[in-house]
Amino acid sequence: MACQRSTKLNLLRLAVLLVVALAGIKLLFRDSLTLELHKHVSKDSGFWGDAGDTSQGAGPRSQALELPVAKITAPRQGPGQQVPKDISATEMRLVHLDLKGAAPKVSYLEQLFPLLSRLGANGVLIEYEDMFPFKGELEVLRSPYAYSEEDIEWIQQLAELHKLEVVPLVQTFGHVEFILKHEKYQHLREVERFPNSFNPHVPDTLVLLKSLLAQVMEKHRRSSWIHIGADEVFHLGEGMDSKSWMSHNRGDVGTMYLKHIKQVLGFIAARYQGLRALMWDDMLRKISTGALRESGIAKHVSPVVWFYAPDFEVEQIGQFLAKYAESGFEAVWFASAFKGTTGPAQAWPPLNHHVRNQLSWLRVMQAVPRFAPLRFQGIVLTGWQRYDHYSVLCELLPVGIPSLAVCLQTLVHGGFMEETRRKVLDMLGFQSMQLEQGTCEGRGAFPGVEIYRMVEQVNGHLKESIQKALEEESGIKGWFSPYHRKHQFGNPRNMESFGSKVLKLHEDWESLVRELRAQLESIYFPDTVEEWMEENVNPYLDQLRDLVRDYRAIIRLNARPKAS
Repeated sequence: MACQRSTKLNLLRLAVLLVVALAGIKLLFRDSLTLELHKHVSKDSGFWGDAGDTSQGAGPRSQALELPVAKITAPRQGPGQQVPKDISATEMRLVHLDLKGAAPKVSYLEQLFPLLSRLGANGVLIEYEDMFPFKGELEVLRSPYAYSEEDIEWIQQLAELHKLEVVPLVQTFGHVEFILKHEKYQHLREVERFPNSFNPHVPDTLVLLKSLLAQVMEKHRRSSWIHIGADEVFHLGEGMDSKSWMSHNRGDVGTMYLKHIKQVLGFIAARYQGLRALMWDDMLRKISTGALRESGIAKHVSPVVWFYAPDFEVEQIGQFLAKYAESGFEAVWFASAFKGTTGPAQAWPPLNHHVRNQLSWLRVMQAVPRFAPLRFQGIVLTGWQRYDHYSVLCELLPVGIPSLAVCLQTLVHGGFMEETRRKVLDMLGFQSMQLEQGTCEGRGAFPGVEIYRMVEQVNGHLKESIQKALEEESGIKGWFSPYHRKHQFGNPRNMESFGSKVLKLHEDWESLVRELRAQLESIYFPDTVEEWMEENVNPYLDQLRDLVRDYRAIIRLNARPKAS
């Protein structure tokens, strides 16, 4: 009997293994077929010419095969093949993560992404800059704290888990200081003295860009969009090569700009079928409708119209929308801001300013049907962390979370109403909110709330309290002046009249700063922690530290004569 049970059990195990093996073969065959279909990448189009780079995997011309919509999960495509996802009818709300400064650790993103989803975001625009794990000849571009390849994959898995589309942003013309600052790439500068913009006439520029785009897209095969930046191309046309080109081709800066953009878009279109491109629109505003239409870029990219002022009229944006509709663009995106646009050294976001910016954009959205067939595709809530690679840090991301929450919920609800306020307070764990003052009351319960609270103290009281002690305390002005401290003399009787107050002030701030540093270190890499402290704490606290150091040294001298 026992032998029979053993035989039956072995037969059952064998049957299960056979079923699993058959399923695996079927799955492998299906995926192989899917890969073959995806290999039909279009390289030819009358407009783009031979823009593709056949050495980097561009396939033969597509035969317009009907492909099923692929899942976002478990991509199996090879190099240069994108998984197409039909979300063209979805109005996107992307949260911009600007990593060219204060890039958070991935452990913070693990906490942040669920909140973004609950607040109404359905995507993130990630501007990696030097935080991407570039390799090979591009490795010089990496920050010492750059994410690993495993980090990039985990970020995308987190986004997928929380239903967030990941859109990578790769600057392809201007704002490339993180590249052109390196001696290796200085010869690619439009103007030799400035690292802002590429020289579009040097062949190595496009070679470098293809490599940049290829490495980034290799790690973002789930993505439906890529953002090519292309804003604020400062000094374009001022380089000797550009002046020579314009002279020989009877061209202008606009046509030269479009020529370079066409080359970038040509590479993307040839290599990544189904991948849609976005670009900032400010340079396009200066170019005529005729030139835009003639260039043909409208079939390959959507402009992202950005405007960060708190109050603006629909007509201000309408003039651009009319131009883009007439130029043949099919879809348009907008860009508002939740932080990083009210001053290069801004430490605390003005809530009311950013909410009013969203309200203005809502009015523009309502007017978009007037510009048919142009359609609205989505909005990016920008959260700039630096104005450029060389500027100081703007508001830290945890400090901007309340502003982001209010802005997102304003867009979701179509306005800032009492219901909007209640939902934001509930999701962030606050009791009340003062838009005009830019403050929220209550303990708060969101990722990084401890930093939010401590930065509020530093921003609102550190400088003021120390200046008050140093400049208004009569005991210090009368008996512990810079002259006393320089010559190391003082009367303990007079010094003790202000000593306890100064020592208490110093102890309180040092305690808060120690705790703040610990919280910052849990979210940020060491370079960010040091930079933020150097810019926002040390210029004021060091004055108090020096005063306390001198106080302790001189009071121990027990009223000795003045040092010569």
